[in-house]
Amino acid sequence: MVLCMAATSERGAAVGALRSRQLLGPLLLAAAATWAAVVAIWRSLGAMPGTMGLGVAAFGGVWILMMAAMMLPSVAPFASFYTRTFTDRRRRRLVAFTAGYLLVWTAAGLPVFGLAWIADRLVTAHPGAATAFAALIFLVCGLYQLTPFKDRCLARCRSPLAFTLEHAAHRGRGRDLRAGMSHGVFCVACCWAIMLLLVAFGLMNVLAMLIIAAVVLAEKTWRWGGGVARAFGVASIVLALVVVAHPAVAPGLYSPNPTMTEGTM
Repeated sequence: MVLCMAATSERGAAVGALRSRQLLGPLLLAAAATWAAVVAIWRSLGAMPGTMGLGVAAFGGVWILMMAAMMLPSVAPFASFYTRTFTDRRRRRLVAFTAGYLLVWTAAGLPVFGLAWIADRLVTAHPGAATAFAALIFLVCGLYQLTPFKDRCLARCRSPLAFTLEHAAHRGRGRDLRAGMSHGVFCVACCWAIMLLLVAFGLMNVLAMLIIAAVVLAEKTWRWGGGVARAFGVASIVLALVVVAHPAVAPGLYSPNPTMTEGTM
């Protein structure tokens, strides 16, 4: 009897794992599609500093595409584990979870737009202040990466079991949306300082996006993720010093001819 129950439990776990992997594919395909969209926009706009001349709504649209491209690969293993609790409407519930997650990142784009707007003004009129702003961004990112709060948020993002146990008992149509938002809040708390670097490097700097996405993926999924976070923090502090002597290190806050840029605007 005990052996039969154990075998049934193992089969159920295996089926749940298989179904979760089947749902992982569409999530990664969505990430690939958003990367393609980001590259298309980059070819159209180029790696422009600041808000790229976009209003709040257009900027928000570009921002959410960027976040989907950069963050969906790192959240996919987490979401895959969470979906093992699903017994019905699995695809629909995964969509709700992902929507809640991206909704939080969409909201995070509002303060980024404000910082990008400031970057626009500094680059065109106050290049020295723009360089200081870039140094501040690198420094804030580096210091935050080394804080215990970063470690706690990262631990939460790396612990799908605890999250699943916490949210599995929730009921109601909006439970997966709320779960996605809850995970999104911890993800933003973990990664907000890294994302600030996009203001310094330029919002449509595809190379910077790839590097940041790789760092986030390593932080959240690799066994040495905590070490990656700290190493990246040290590197960011070094960049805070380097950019003072070489402002072009932060192309999102640098213009080789600010007066000309100001005139064209």
